[in-house]
Amino acid sequence: MRLVRTFTVLLLVLGACNGRPQRLRGSDDNGDEPNPLLPHVAEFDLRAGAGETGSGSLLAGAASNGFADLVAKLDEVSSNTAVKGIFVRFGGATLGMARAEELGRLLGPLRKKFPIICHADGYGNASLLAAATGCTEVWLTPAGSVEAVGLAAQLVFARALFDKLGVKVDFMQEGRFKGAEEPFTRDEPSPEARSSLEAALQGIRQTWLKAIEGGRGLSAEALGLEDGPYSAGDALDKKLIDKLGFETEARARSLELAGAQGRVVAFGGEADQGSGVGEIVRALAGTPQVGLPHVAVVRATGAISTSGGAGFGTSGGISERALTPVLRRLARDPLTRAVVIRIDSPGGSALASDLLWREVMNLRRAKPVVVSVGGMAASGGYYIASAANKIVAERSSIVGSIGVVMGKLAFGDSLGQLGVHVTVIPAREGGGTRAAYDSPLVSWDPATRAKLERAMKATYQLFLSRIAEGRSMQVTALAPAAEGRIMAGAEAQERGLIDALGGLTEAIVLARELAHEDPQMAAYLERETGGLFDFLRGGDRGEASLRRLEGAATAKAMAALLAPLGAAGPLREDILALAGMLAPLSLNEHVLAVTPFVVSIR
Repeated sequence: MRLVRTFTVLLLVLGACNGRPQRLRGSDDNGDEPNPLLPHVAEFDLRAGAGETGSGSLLAGAASNGFADLVAKLDEVSSNTAVKGIFVRFGGATLGMARAEELGRLLGPLRKKFPIICHADGYGNASLLAAATGCTEVWLTPAGSVEAVGLAAQLVFARALFDKLGVKVDFMQEGRFKGAEEPFTRDEPSPEARSSLEAALQGIRQTWLKAIEGGRGLSAEALGLEDGPYSAGDALDKKLIDKLGFETEARARSLELAGAQGRVVAFGGEADQGSGVGEIVRALAGTPQVGLPHVAVVRATGAISTSGGAGFGTSGGISERALTPVLRRLARDPLTRAVVIRIDSPGGSALASDLLWREVMNLRRAKPVVVSVGGMAASGGYYIASAANKIVAERSSIVGSIGVVMGKLAFGDSLGQLGVHVTVIPAREGGGTRAAYDSPLVSWDPATRAKLERAMKATYQLFLSRIAEGRSMQVTALAPAAEGRIMAGAEAQERGLIDALGGLTEAIVLARELAHEDPQMAAYLERETGGLFDFLRGGDRGEASLRRLEGAATAKAMAALLAPLGAAGPLREDILALAGMLAPLSLNEHVLAVTPFVVSIR
């Protein structure tokens, strides 16, 4: 019966899919389709954003529309002699600040070769940075707006909510600046946590201001960079943009400046919709082996867990059980000459972070490993990164948060308000609640709390020693960067936490150098698995798919508890991120290496 159901699903899917080959289009899609070998404009559709992992699908896991794919496509376009210009559709997409910084830096040299026209329905702080530094002309739809409101971090505190619900909060931290328990135990940040975050924000602000000033050729004051939001007309007057017009008009302008007859969608949009029979066959057959020496790029994104998260690099988080086999396979693969790990993580399970640190150290004994930091490599994310030979981060990346937090939420009193009462009966006379220390129904007694605090301090010292070993530093030299401090990329470099400023492209170049390989050696992205077909196939990949579902269920349960905080809507992503970071608590992991807060920079 199971076999029959499997083939039924496959027949339904095959009947519903229709492959769409990439084709050359005119400016309005109504004219003839010229030969794709003729001069054309390459179109990059960023309306759906360009997250670290892209958007996954039920059929085959993550699609090829993540940020690493975008970087690869830009590199491909730069060497294509048929490309005479680039058209970027921002739409109303929200970009991470570090990714926007790298995107603008990648587009900058290309606009010296050919025109780059960018169009948006509205520019946010980050997309404005990318457009200002990377585009020949910046277009905005007539009814659109430009934020240019400056940067701020929004922190959420829930002590009063937990008090009302009768939830007991048992949290401890190691590191004066860590502050990870503060969202549950305070109504505002402590002075130490505030000062750490303010320092990081100031570094990112300077990067943002200087980049846009350089791109637009005017001072921040003249541009009114922190005095928005601006209507389309006011943005034009302030010279934040160059022209007002609709998308079709901007596209026609790109064809005119490029002297081209048509366009090819190189990234996003129609380029990512080819989920036809060919893709299904490839999904069933597995990923083909790369037959040439290369740099392998591995994505590690989201909260860190031992096994309750998703497959590696997915929006569900970094699973130690899923990522470890990938790192071991790359260590054995003779054709993989170097590895770049793209990390964007706020941390998570301290245990999983330590296990992955060991795997990265083992990998680096076999071949060079370079970490490229996306938006964040904090706490557990930096724990893993510290094992690499070199670390590269953007100026606007967040790095550090070296510290640990231990805790749990106890719902016994809350249930008592509903008429449900909990009694702990120890087997040992006078044993108290020690044997039930991991129960979500009872709080820690003082003796248990003292024991756990000792374990937490030991984990923190292990964290420091791991970083010292990975970075070839003395533990004492880490003091100015430890105790939970977070910092922007430039400060992290000054304090020795990273080696160079840059993005994924620079990390790949560095990996080739460390491997003493050809500067033109190819770099291939390790593709995630875990879609429907991997589940139907069974085996390890099927198990990874099941873990993805389990991890999603855990995160949803945590999100449901925290849902009242996000009732207004704009906080939804922050609440989901916090739920993912705390998910290991529901799996009886009490020691976490996570960022102090969900740092949401707007």
